[in-house]
Amino acid sequence: MPILRKPEVKLESGWRSDSSITSNVRAGTLTKPIQLGPRSVGWPDYEIKAITAARIAGKSDDQIRALVNSLHAKRQELASV
Repeated sequence: MPILRKPEVKLESGWRSDSSITSNVRAGTLTKPIQLGPRSVGWPDYEIKAITAARIAGKSDDQIRALVNSLHAKRQELASV
């Protein structure tokens, strides 16, 4: 599974700044990044695509938060395999 770094996340989502990403993570409308190294983070591509598709479909922030929660749960499932 490809991991997207911040520049790719910004391209995929349409956000222009790092602070947009940070704000959305804090608001619960974007999954938390995964640590790739001591100073690098990224996001699984399927998570970003799912969130972007939900926004395009006109889902509310509450619906996107529910999606983010399910994506975090999927991470836990994948980690336990």
